[in-house]
Amino acid sequence: MDAATIPDVSLSPQAARRIAEIVAHEGNPALMLRLTVSGGGCSGFQYAFSLDAAVNEDDRVFDGGPAKLVVDETSLGLLAGAEIHYDDGLMAAHFTVRNPNATASCGCGTSFAVG
Repeated sequence: MDAATIPDVSLSPQAARRIAEIVAHEGNPALMLRLTVSGGGCSGFQYAFSLDAAVNEDDRVFDGGPAKLVVDETSLGLLAGAEIHYDDGLMAAHFTVRNPNATASCGCGTSFAVG
């Protein structure tokens, strides 16, 4: 599937607000949330989040209003149509991935499998 035909990855309003807060705190308005998928984890693939100001040749940038998300083309194939959300619960606050391509995930929520 061509990268241009892969459905976008989106940020929920909560995730976009939290990323904007983090970027403001860091004092670098060029920062974006980078989401990558790599092999490993309990279920086969795992998500990793980081802050990045660079856009590589194989990256796609998604505008989430007050924040931006950057995903490399390889990871994008496993994230097509996913939404990044920020949960601020009683026990923990963290980014989560609502991935329609995941057929299974582990209890920690950072790894998944595809069918």
